[in-house]
Amino acid sequence: MSLSDRLPLALSGGLVLPEGRIAVLGARAGDDLSDLPQDALVIESTNAPDHAALTAAGRETVVSATGAFAAAIVVLPRAKALARARLAHAATLAPLVIVDGQKTDGVDSLLKDLRQRGTVDGVLSKAHGKIFWGAPGDLSDWAAPEAQKVEGGWITAPGVFSADGIDPGSAMLAEALPQKLGAHVADLGSGWGYLAHHVLARQGVARVDLVEADHAAHLCAQANLADAGDRARFHWADATTWGTPRSVDAVVMNPPFHTGRAAEPALGQAFIRNAARILRPSGTLWLVANRHLPYEMDLRDHFALVDEVAGDTRYKVVQARKPRTQRRG
Repeated sequence: MSLSDRLPLALSGGLVLPEGRIAVLGARAGDDLSDLPQDALVIESTNAPDHAALTAAGRETVVSATGAFAAAIVVLPRAKALARARLAHAATLAPLVIVDGQKTDGVDSLLKDLRQRGTVDGVLSKAHGKIFWGAPGDLSDWAAPEAQKVEGGWITAPGVFSADGIDPGSAMLAEALPQKLGAHVADLGSGWGYLAHHVLARQGVARVDLVEADHAAHLCAQANLADAGDRARFHWADATTWGTPRSVDAVVMNPPFHTGRAAEPALGQAFIRNAARILRPSGTLWLVANRHLPYEMDLRDHFALVDEVAGDTRYKVVQARKPRTQRRG
């Protein structure tokens, strides 16, 4: 259940939208927004695949909504800090804020907090989630900084993967990488740049393409690798479809495996397929993943040689060589 289902319920159950522009913060590509006035919508999306799909569908889509709006609709993300920051942003945009989210995304606790700070005019529950609306009051203390520093001096941001420090799986992969990777490397799902930093330190690496769908992480990577010059190329893009004019020598990745609370191995499997597609025939994929994820069949379908080269009870580091997928286009 999502905004697509609860929004019509709210509109027929007491929510009256004012005249004027409406900002939708965090909408996904599959959300049905047809109950909203189409010519008044501005959608804020920081996820590259969603942003591209919404734009292609003719929506006015931006990375950050600005200006005055009659109402702002907030789709809650998983991360609490990011959810609060999104609500704080919505409160600066419009006098009426509408919030939709699942219980697993913390909607109940946010509703409780907002009751103490402003007014809540209506609440509706359906399918383990809620939609509510009102005037949230002053949420300036929830506004998150655009960046934050963690141990080691790395710059991260609320809501990005491994925002509080170095991910143990990425650290394991970085340690397992050989001294020679080839001249051109792609980091698919590059996050805030930790793996790419270690790749750039390897012998003979002339270029690393960092491909990341999360705009905040994309900006953090640029800050973390500011001294890399043109050896680091940054792409805010879908790592499952991104490509280069020329094949790469190596791919490194710690692919995401969920878009919500539930694990979605298909996402990591799509990363594997794209890695095989963009690698040269003698190229190598270096991958770290949670041990329980079922990637072995896909790896063997797309690579001739697959070996686990490091790991523990939580993670596995895999070297996959000689991609079987023929590059197209």
